[in-house]
Amino acid sequence: MTNTNSEITGYHAHVYYDATTKAEAETLRAEIDARFETVLGRWHDKPVGPHPHWSYQVAFEPDVFAELVPWLALNRRGLTLLLHPETGDALADHSTHVMWLGESVELNLDALR
Repeated sequence: MTNTNSEITGYHAHVYYDATTKAEAETLRAEIDARFETVLGRWHDKPVGPHPHWSYQVAFEPDVFAELVPWLALNRRGLTLLLHPETGDALADHSTHVMWLGESVELNLDALR
């Protein structure tokens, strides 16, 4: 069964960073918080779940997508972001439905199986 837009309950953006880019990630996080209605997740200074890099999550509602994602495309500060819908199928959301801003990276999808 193919998911349709009506089955998307929200979105996540995972901002990837490392020790050398954490300052850019902090600045981006502050800008997101000031401009958009989102829920900012914890800092993970280690790989967590399917994410092979340090990251934090930005959760947002479908109606925020059209404004936030184009802004991120232009203001991501050289960072890589993984974007995915929330459909209730974590494996598909992180594989079939995934979108990238910046370089794509291989995820640890076994963590979702």
